[in-house]
Amino acid sequence: MFRELSGATLQTGETIQEDTVMTTKITAGGLLPELDLPLAGGGDIHIGGEGGWRMVVVYRGLHCPKCKAYLTKLKDLASGFADINTDIITVSGDPEEKAEAFKQDLGLDFPVAYGLTVEQMKDWGLYVSNPRSPEETDRPFPEPGLFILRPDGTVQIADVSNAPFARPDLDNLLGGLTFIQTKDYPVRGTGG
Repeated sequence: MFRELSGATLQTGETIQEDTVMTTKITAGGLLPELDLPLAGGGDIHIGGEGGWRMVVVYRGLHCPKCKAYLTKLKDLASGFADINTDIITVSGDPEEKAEAFKQDLGLDFPVAYGLTVEQMKDWGLYVSNPRSPEETDRPFPEPGLFILRPDGTVQIADVSNAPFARPDLDNLLGGLTFIQTKDYPVRGTGG
């Protein structure tokens, strides 16, 4: 489908939203809606539901230099998360070829899932943005999100942003998650 957006024609398989939209709020202690997504490099992954400790990091896409810097830092800390038995999963709305390029460019060893639809972005409570031009990207994309899932599938931490400049500090997050697991720290933010 082709659509005019700010004077640029974009090609995409989805309807382009007119504004940045967030429709659902993922609640602390609640559940992240489950879904299956394909992985760069082949195969697929089920996200949500029961499993071990998991950190799901939503990035904007191959076009985002801030995402590249953030996930490079995460790559540097990956062994620390592995030490506390926390799996890392990254997710974007990019198509396969862009997800493959992102994984290869950064040399990521953890799963890089792709193909998140606008509807799925909204179900996860993410902000959705339109590209500013065809040079940026050719489809709506999610703004950053990070979810820490407990082994029972409940959300320990939910963080969503409407801009690439505001994300959790990964060193602080690793220390905090270590504390949470060691002290059996409860999910916070569920009161009142």
